[in-house]
Amino acid sequence: MSALVAEAVSKNFGGVQALSNVSFAVEQGERHLIIGPNGAGKTTMFNMLSGAFPVSSGRVTLFGQDITNIPANARARLGLARTFQITNLFPRLTATENIVLALQAQSKSAFSMFSRMRGDKDLFARAGALLDEWGLSEIADKAAREISYGQQRQVDLILAMASNPKVLLLDEPMAGLSAAEVVRAVGMVHSLPKDMTVLMIEHDMDVAFDLADRITVMHQGGVIAEGTTDEIRNHPKVTEIYLGAD
Repeated sequence: MSALVAEAVSKNFGGVQALSNVSFAVEQGERHLIIGPNGAGKTTMFNMLSGAFPVSSGRVTLFGQDITNIPANARARLGLARTFQITNLFPRLTATENIVLALQAQSKSAFSMFSRMRGDKDLFARAGALLDEWGLSEIADKAAREISYGQQRQVDLILAMASNPKVLLLDEPMAGLSAAEVVRAVGMVHSLPKDMTVLMIEHDMDVAFDLADRITVMHQGGVIAEGTTDEIRNHPKVTEIYLGAD
């Protein structure tokens, strides 16, 4: 059974069709990359999969369950997590406190006030352990607005992983990172549990080919190719439309 499936998904915004009959399947434990030029419809597709936008037509399934018409929070409870192109951190809170809030959302104290949450030593210990695991302990007590953009992106990834999702959607996690930060972020993705399914949008072809088990190529709201890294690397239409673009 596939982990996540899009079946003939289309999206219209008024008279503009952003997606047209997009279909692909992501297998359990797979690292599946979506690539394509700007305006190809990649983030719109993510919004359909995560429940941020309703589909105009088509179907989305998660481990065989139809999730097309259920809200984003219900999809999250079923094991679907997602990052965004723009970080969702609380700028005045420390990196640790941001992660604690994500952990709290999964705990019995999910609806407690933050002042009460500050006393939960277990949550803070778990947050600290996550930062240490990913080599970010030096920013634990720094406000999110005081750390670099690359570090913010990495903390954002930790937030998404805090819920131990079955399927993780990463929307351009390398965007805006320095070369050194890209290396660290790629390492984080490589280190994700092998049974965690990852669907990721990426512009950097070297990163895509490094991470992907399988690649879907989108262009002008549709899928133009899908295959292994070698198949995509040697696909003439992909070379013409995407890889050969300046």
